[in-house]
Amino acid sequence: MNDQGKILYNTIVQIMSKVASTALGLIAMAMMTRYLGTSGFGEYTTIITYISFFAIVADLGLTLITVQMISVPGVSEKKILDNLLALRLVSAIFFLSLGPLSVLFLPYENSIKVGVLILSLSFVFIALNQILIGLFQKRLRMDRSAIAEIFGRLSLVLGIYLAIKNGLGLNGLLWATVIASFLNFALQYILAQKFIKTGLEFDLKLWKKIIKKSWPLALIIVFNLIYLKTDTLILSIVKTQEEVGIYGAAYKIIEVIVTIPFMFSGLVLPFLTISWLKKEPKKFKSILQKSYDFMIFLALPMVVAIQIIAPELIFLIAGKEFMPAVEILKILILAAGLIFIGTIFSHAIIAIDKQKKLIPLYLFVSLSALAGYLIFIPKYSYFGAAWITIYSEAFIALASIIYVYKATKFIPKNYSLLKSILASLLMAGFLIIFPKELAFSWLGLFIEISVATLIYFLFLYLLKGFSKNDLKILK
Repeated sequence: MNDQGKILYNTIVQIMSKVASTALGLIAMAMMTRYLGTSGFGEYTTIITYISFFAIVADLGLTLITVQMISVPGVSEKKILDNLLALRLVSAIFFLSLGPLSVLFLPYENSIKVGVLILSLSFVFIALNQILIGLFQKRLRMDRSAIAEIFGRLSLVLGIYLAIKNGLGLNGLLWATVIASFLNFALQYILAQKFIKTGLEFDLKLWKKIIKKSWPLALIIVFNLIYLKTDTLILSIVKTQEEVGIYGAAYKIIEVIVTIPFMFSGLVLPFLTISWLKKEPKKFKSILQKSYDFMIFLALPMVVAIQIIAPELIFLIAGKEFMPAVEILKILILAAGLIFIGTIFSHAIIAIDKQKKLIPLYLFVSLSALAGYLIFIPKYSYFGAAWITIYSEAFIALASIIYVYKATKFIPKNYSLLKSILASLLMAGFLIIFPKELAFSWLGLFIEISVATLIYFLFLYLLKGFSKNDLKILK
């Protein structure tokens, strides 16, 4: 199987596993929203958003740098992975300990402060997990990672069920999350041993080399964090937990969706890196163009479909109490579509080792978005937060495309965009006429989405959105 075939195989495996894990995740979310209500789910959203600040800072850029460093020909994978795991563990313990300490000084209820302490344990396992995923990405064996993820989600659903059945409240749900994260990491670790007997190594010289390489990404991640997460935190301070819960319900669906471009870009990154290091610009541009096409084929119908089926999604996933989140979801899906495009180009910048060039870009976006949140959230609540999110993602996507062009002279061809638009409109026609009395049921929604997907890809094929070479790769 050639490189593109391997990428496609792993992407299909991940999409299939993501469908399964997403279904389980949505089941977990449906159970939580109905059990906690808007206010309780608002507290849950505030807790997970707050501690994720420290978890993301603790990343130090190591997640992305893992794939890049072990993709360099001739390096010792074991030595690099062992040191990355050790460095990740130290950084996670240090930064995640700051979360429960700092939240004590904020005007939150005690339930939120205790929740931050509990959930910080979950993010330690998630932090270590991300390094192992880098190994699976490089080896193009994401099927093993998918098994562990699905196992973790099954554990989460079971844990939430038991917590609800026994009336353990919000803390019970949080402990279920911690246990599920541990089980996911444990299985990832066991499966990784079949490739490399990983452990912990404390080579401070290598740590300095890793940090020297990753610090631009760490800085970018901090700036990225500001414009991605401060909206929920500001909302939690200046508005009610009910409003946080409504915004969080829509945002949770978006978070599930945008895992797709990140996992695909993670698979493509080693091949972009290797082709650039080997000075094969044609191959580099070919992979980037096919990746761009793939993102368009996924993002555009998703954005169109959500504008029509958002009421069914919110009603079935979150419940009737969360129906105000429908309009928020319609707005945020636009930001998700931009993330699909921007992610592949930001990964291309990492592949050519020019991530330092992104620092001014992310600094400007984070500061301008923060200003926007402070101005518009007090006035327009979650609507202000959603539109500033779109501004941020649009700016990042456009700027990343421009920089990739300056560095590589790559200009994405948009013949796939026009075909995707037409296929999406034909798909939208079906969604509009689909009986709504049937759509507001799980079976009806499944039929609606399945047939719409089939219609989209059928028309895309008839419009020759796929070439014969693409079909050969698929075969």
